[in-house]
Amino acid sequence: MDMLSYEKEGWEQSYRRIAGVDEVGRGCLFGDVVAAAVILPEGLIIDGVNDSKKLTAKKRDALFEIIMEQAIAIGVGYVDSRMIDEINIKQASRLAMKKAVEGLSHTPDYMLIDAEKVDLPLPQQAIIKGDANSQSIAAASIIAKVTRDRLCEGVWEELYPDYGIAIHKGYATKFHREQITALGPTPMHRRSFIGKILAEQQTLF
Repeated sequence: MDMLSYEKEGWEQSYRRIAGVDEVGRGCLFGDVVAAAVILPEGLIIDGVNDSKKLTAKKRDALFEIIMEQAIAIGVGYVDSRMIDEINIKQASRLAMKKAVEGLSHTPDYMLIDAEKVDLPLPQQAIIKGDANSQSIAAASIIAKVTRDRLCEGVWEELYPDYGIAIHKGYATKFHREQITALGPTPMHRRSFIGKILAEQQTLF
């Protein structure tokens, strides 16, 4: 499969700076949703770039360094749990994507987005399963995933060492749910995501 097919369509329409945009952490109980926007040089092929969920952590880390080195521009956007609770996860994901694009050092003239719309007056195309079909989107998914994982393994794990954030990355594993029930939520837990867990906790006390 040609991971540059959507990019080639854009180049044929004279778009030179095409940004791939994706987010990670949408389904987590804890922490920010993180998005990335990546503009790669026209015609560049990076072997192994694919949907970040299909890659090992070691492979993602290696590709992260290559993308950081080869990209024309990279932007990262964050939306925290408080804002997620306030505006809902779909809108928070879109906001993170917008922040990522706004963080690029070069304004893109076209955007390829993983199944979403970004609230910016720029030409754009939403692609279902874009991270498996577009190299630019896949590159963005890798940047976003590695960035968020490193937060989980570093700062967030140090802040809340009893919750296992470094291991499950904030997702709803059995251990994570048990710790929320036993210890209560942290300020970084998404209240709108853990209502059922909190209700169960209330029955214990």
